[in-house]
Amino acid sequence: METLTFSVTALEKLPVTIFDTPEEGCRRIAHSIATTIREKQKTGEKAVLGLATGSSPIGVYQELVRLHKDENLSFRNVVTFNLDEYYPMQPDALQSYVHFMQEHLFRHVDILPENVHIPDGSLPIEKVADFCAAYEQLIEEAGGIDVQLLGIGRTGHIGFNEPGSGLTSHTRLVKLDALTIADATKDFIKEEFVPLRAITMGVGTIMKARKIIMMAWGEGKAPIVRQMVEGKISEEVPASFLQQHERVTVILDQWAAAELSRIKTPWLVGLVDWDQDLMRRAVIWLSLQAKKPLLKLTDEDYRHWGLTDLLVRVGSAYSLNIQVHNAIQNTITGWPGGKPGSDDSHRPERANPFPKTSLIFSPHPDDDVISMGGTLLRLADQGHAVHVAYQTSGNIAVFDDDAHRFADFALGLSKKLGIATEEFNNLHSHVGDFLEHKKLGQEDTEIVQSIKSLIRQGEALAACRFCGVKKENVHFMNLPFYETGQVKKKPLGEEDIQAVVELLTKVKPQQIFAAGDLRDPHGTHRVCLNAILEAIERLKHEPWMQDCYVWLYRGAWQEWDIEDIEMAVPISPEELLRKRKAIFKHQSQKDSPVFPGNDKREFWQRAEDRNRATARIYDQLGLTEYEAMEAFKRYHF
Repeated sequence: METLTFSVTALEKLPVTIFDTPEEGCRRIAHSIATTIREKQKTGEKAVLGLATGSSPIGVYQELVRLHKDENLSFRNVVTFNLDEYYPMQPDALQSYVHFMQEHLFRHVDILPENVHIPDGSLPIEKVADFCAAYEQLIEEAGGIDVQLLGIGRTGHIGFNEPGSGLTSHTRLVKLDALTIADATKDFIKEEFVPLRAITMGVGTIMKARKIIMMAWGEGKAPIVRQMVEGKISEEVPASFLQQHERVTVILDQWAAAELSRIKTPWLVGLVDWDQDLMRRAVIWLSLQAKKPLLKLTDEDYRHWGLTDLLVRVGSAYSLNIQVHNAIQNTITGWPGGKPGSDDSHRPERANPFPKTSLIFSPHPDDDVISMGGTLLRLADQGHAVHVAYQTSGNIAVFDDDAHRFADFALGLSKKLGIATEEFNNLHSHVGDFLEHKKLGQEDTEIVQSIKSLIRQGEALAACRFCGVKKENVHFMNLPFYETGQVKKKPLGEEDIQAVVELLTKVKPQQIFAAGDLRDPHGTHRVCLNAILEAIERLKHEPWMQDCYVWLYRGAWQEWDIEDIEMAVPISPEELLRKRKAIFKHQSQKDSPVFPGNDKREFWQRAEDRNRATARIYDQLGLTEYEAMEAFKRYHF
């Protein structure tokens, strides 16, 4: 067998810069654009920018607005061309890119309206082709694009150039991929409301830009980023055409870069500085690649799969296999709150104190049972004082029809009991009239928001009762950042952080469980985690916090990689069924939730498949075979 060899130049075909956070990356991009604008100002020229939409560039635009307000960056010499627009789409619609650009950039700076160009999604179909040709001509007349800002879709699209788009494609009307439509559902509430087509600059149009900045944030983009950076040039991944451009910069946060070989498998790129974590990751990777249990790996396996350097450092496969096997074995525990009266030197949780006060933070009112329902049940069954804190109301994830149905119930109950029937009649009329005339994406009224919040609150209470959590230990935080009535949320604020600080101070837990799902850097899970981590930072010197472990779980969308897991809680078939029943208490999310994402399975199905997959990998590594497992990573503060 030949030994595998690799080189960094063969793997990364685009220049990549990685930042710890999206905010840092956005600032770097904004300052690069500002430099171009100022350099053009000095020579009396126009700076021509190609602009993108979506969640990725929002931070860039926020920093550009700040530079305009605080550092006198003028946009009067700037000409802009947006990449795309949905079709059909009226410019005043909340989902239009005209609205997006005005909200996030144009109305906050001094750009001249005549210098702004965005594809017109309101045109009759017979006029679209002529418009597209004229759009190309306008770009040429402006002198071409100086800096083109790009994001990347999970299909590999740039602009709306979906798989199959060629290198010479120009501005045109295109059909949207099913995955792109699913990803857009969060803005359109229901998938059937998402336009099926869009007007977009072509790949060829984009490639004419003198400089291109590609940005990607969050773990959800990591797989396609790797294909773009390390894969072959292909129409199936239109972003891969960027490999042929002379001036491209790829800006990533650490999560979007997670699948790059230099991050995920650095031993395939070159010599590495081995530590215990990296050795463990490499040996697990080898076991799965070679399809052998850990204790069956040989020196020859290490050499064949490019890990000779690790053998040189350690000496033999035998001792390394045992070391990693034992480390993974020690992550498994049926006592997530610690086993009393036991030797805890090789257990993930402490034996004492027992019982513990366990505080589970749930970003939405169902993340607790979906993500760690088996562990929650185990904690309650084993006698720990379990608290659950629901950080947001989850009201936007309730269908309008459910709100109407509960308004019907409230009116019927008031008539049955003869209580405040006039007031309930008025409330019912308001809800009915509003929902009947509600526009797509329109913010719910305060009453409708309250009804939807109460629906989810009642479901969460039912799930907690089923799991054995006391009513007085259930906390509905309703963090202010979430309460907008729309998909778009406010930034994390001091009120949000202080609410977490106050709850932690009141409960004084010995264990904290929090959602560590970072797939969407702009999503509710990420914001809720940031609130918790900031609160912990402020309280870390408190005596009770010094004796507190923080465990991060993941949601219905993904699971921790095996090498990251520090506590794995086995779930029996009976416990998995109990977890399913707890999830079923969230009836408004059953069958078809408002925001299903691109995964058509119900939440309980996703959770069970994910838990079984984790157990299956432990089995493949040669560990004990279980029905399912929930996994956690410890946050060290």
